[in-house]
Amino acid sequence: MSPAKTLLQGGSFFNGQLKRIQAEPTGEPHRDWINNVPNDGLIYYTSILNEGRLLVTSPQALSEVLTTKSYDFIKPQQLRNGLGRILGIGILLAEGDEHKRQRKSLMPAFAYRHIKDLYPVFWDKSTKLVDGLMSVVRKDGKESVKSIDDAAIVEISGWSSRATLDIIGTAGMGHDFNSLEYPDTKINVTYRDIFSPTPQQRRMALLGLFLPQWFLRALPVAHNNRIVDSANTIKEVSRELIRQKKRNLDSKEKRVDADILSVALESGGFTEEDLVNQMMTFLAAGHETTASAMTWAFYLLCLHPDVQTRLREEIRANIPPIDETETETVTAASLDQCHYLHAVCNEVLRLYPPVPGTVRETGCDTSILGQYVPKKTKILLSPWAINTATALWGPDADRFNPDRWMGPGKANSGGAESNYAFLTFLHGPRSCIGQAFAKAEFACLLAAVVGRFEIKNADEDFKLEIKGGITAKPKNGLTVRIMPVEGW
Repeated sequence: MSPAKTLLQGGSFFNGQLKRIQAEPTGEPHRDWINNVPNDGLIYYTSILNEGRLLVTSPQALSEVLTTKSYDFIKPQQLRNGLGRILGIGILLAEGDEHKRQRKSLMPAFAYRHIKDLYPVFWDKSTKLVDGLMSVVRKDGKESVKSIDDAAIVEISGWSSRATLDIIGTAGMGHDFNSLEYPDTKINVTYRDIFSPTPQQRRMALLGLFLPQWFLRALPVAHNNRIVDSANTIKEVSRELIRQKKRNLDSKEKRVDADILSVALESGGFTEEDLVNQMMTFLAAGHETTASAMTWAFYLLCLHPDVQTRLREEIRANIPPIDETETETVTAASLDQCHYLHAVCNEVLRLYPPVPGTVRETGCDTSILGQYVPKKTKILLSPWAINTATALWGPDADRFNPDRWMGPGKANSGGAESNYAFLTFLHGPRSCIGQAFAKAEFACLLAAVVGRFEIKNADEDFKLEIKGGITAKPKNGLTVRIMPVEGW
């Protein structure tokens, strides 16, 4: 390999920077390096067994990896094998021509003209989330939590996850899982288990970096049993919903449903097994990432009550009181009037991208910024680092400042000169197909909750610890004090 001009110094003789990468939250070392290690767009470092990796740090390099040469850079087979057990080999993990085919068939389901028709679904579930939280405050809900006066102490990340699971079920598959009302539904418990990694699961993930999947799957450990059981549950649910939806579409009813599964079925571009894989992808990736964003939003709004107050005032000025509206009255147009709401959402997604990092591997000999990069070289893309790079965002890059998204020309850029400065959804042909869906869902959920409640940290001495994994979240969740605010 022709090494990058910047070779990161230090680390273990045998395992390079692995110890630090494992010890710190996902993306934190890369956030440090991108800001403090002088480089020309690439930083070369070593990891387990001194395997070399390239950290991509500049818009020019990102443009090549994500756009102009995107299909030269594929997801490593170990990653595809591991994630594929839960996510299926859908659009997220497909490669090459198969990915192009899948994306082309699914794009109509994620076009904005279609997403705007889903806003009533998003708002309906947002109001149900508020209703559930209100039942806790009134002490008449099913949750076992501490209630004080006209407020309640709740672990908000669990509520967020259930709300987003119900949304992806309804808007994605035309089926309501009702996990907001019934937290112990089979599908919710399954995902709760999957996204709560055990120490054994983390060790298995590490072993998966250099041991074949067939060997790991044969090991007699509890982790394998959990994954098999979870995958079977998700496949069964997906398959049954697909068959039910197909029966509905084949019936005498000619009405076209608005959910993603209906659009995918009507495209005719997928076999049943293809659709099972897609639904597995959307169920997992489509709810856990937005739930993570919601948790980070509440965390930041607790730290910045002035932002929370300003946001609540805008929501109440533009959206009718939650108890007095039918779901159909809250539309994309009404949410689009809430410019500060979208600024807050974008700033949360910038500072705390739900997926902090992703790995690519060169599928062929190629180059980045004119430097030769041989086949099978690992490439690290770190939204966690890029999104707070001072070279791209200025000296206040690590500060929560929604106003950076306000003003002429800033609503989509945050004032950054390059769109590659915001890497939360990636870019190019492999960018997140559900970006518009996720942003709309996020805005609706946040508007409903902040419009109704004042949110404070339940523990004034709370110290943030970040739990790594596929998504980044506060360790042990986020416990907040919610109090209804009169007038909406």
